[in-house]
Amino acid sequence: MKEEEKPDHNRNKEETILKKGETILLVDDAEDTLEVLQRNLQGEGYRVLTSSGVYPAIGILDSTPVDLVITDYKMPEKSGLDLVKHIRENFRDVRVMMITGYATVEGAVEAVRTGAEEYLAKPFTHKELLSSVRKVLDRLRYSRKISGTGEMPAVFYGLIGESEPMKKIFRAIKKASSTSATVLISGESGTGKELVARAIHYNSPRMSAPFVPVNCGAIPEDLMESQLFGHIKGAFTGATESRAGFFQTADGGTIFLDEVSNTGLAMQAKLLRVLQDKEVYMVGSIHPRKVDVRIITASNKDLSSMVKKNLFREDLFYRLNVIVINLPPLRERGYDILTLSRHFCNKFSKEMGIEKGELRISEDVFRVFREYSWPGNVRELENLIQRLVVMSEGNTIDIPDLPAYMRSSIKSNGGGGYSVNKTLAEVERDHIRNVLSSVQGNKTRAAEILDIDRKTLRDKMKKGGISG
Repeated sequence: MKEEEKPDHNRNKEETILKKGETILLVDDAEDTLEVLQRNLQGEGYRVLTSSGVYPAIGILDSTPVDLVITDYKMPEKSGLDLVKHIRENFRDVRVMMITGYATVEGAVEAVRTGAEEYLAKPFTHKELLSSVRKVLDRLRYSRKISGTGEMPAVFYGLIGESEPMKKIFRAIKKASSTSATVLISGESGTGKELVARAIHYNSPRMSAPFVPVNCGAIPEDLMESQLFGHIKGAFTGATESRAGFFQTADGGTIFLDEVSNTGLAMQAKLLRVLQDKEVYMVGSIHPRKVDVRIITASNKDLSSMVKKNLFREDLFYRLNVIVINLPPLRERGYDILTLSRHFCNKFSKEMGIEKGELRISEDVFRVFREYSWPGNVRELENLIQRLVVMSEGNTIDIPDLPAYMRSSIKSNGGGGYSVNKTLAEVERDHIRNVLSSVQGNKTRAAEILDIDRKTLRDKMKKGGISG
């Protein structure tokens, strides 16, 4: 081959990189950091641009399409926060990650409030970097796909499913994302209510602002007000400094109040005031503070029934359920059970680095999964698959690998799968017993798996006659 006909391998490699991946802009005043990050990301197929400061980075953004900016926190002249603010104000479709060697909780909160989607503290591993980059760019791809074509992907911001019930959920998410109305997400524990809330937020005009999830069931009633609205210095014993609450952290974005049914009537009145007046009172202060927050709530209890029993304010209920999304339980999602099983099997095999070749699930196990009632829903399936991936010894997960309660239910039903002749209360009681047994009676761990607080677990145990 003549010299002029020889292929330019470096040029071909560069062209492959440019065609394959998104464009990432790295901003850091440390040249060695830029070099290492650039080499790592280019090796994964991304097009990488670099800048040693904020002002040159703004120049690149003005002249070149960029998908993701990864910026250092502290730099001379202008900080990474200044760059994040500029991007949020001028480049809505550009995603932002922040890295820093000065990691603090306050710094992370400020970065998220300013508009950064991920926050990495140095030193971080190559795996951690790529995981964060992929997570941010996945959100960007789904956002562009939905806004550009209206198609409903099988994977939608972490929600997986191709069944008709899930397609309806995807369509409902898209409609809810286009408005600023409050959303109430209902469904059994473990169905993915927080994933739905995240999908609404990251597909909405507020996508660049913070998404703040709050588990109302995990906050003691006497701390709820301070946690949600913040407090000023000296407001109570131990309040040595003023601290913002979750609503202030979510300013400009979305706050997700999970298990809102666990709030008391007094707190419900204060939530109603926030909805009506768009302002909060920090504990100890008489001055209101304006907040621009979209509220999404979720509950596994029937709020309308609670209203009738005077356990939930009727006026708040009607303000919360402007848009209602009812998540179907896993047992009603057909072959999504198989899709999810394969997804979790692949996920945990890769995460745990288990070298078993291509780990598969047998058809017999799939038949059991289809018949089983899944009282713990997707969370129960995910926990089970993780356990099976770790404990299985061959390349195939089969009936003997299943937990005892599943195997015994097969026998009691003549080998045809989990019995469907039980009431929901009986299924719940049996499931709680199985979970407690699997964690050797540890109620704290059992409550975490069941996605309920310890008090609710004790109440259910008492009601179901479960000892311990």
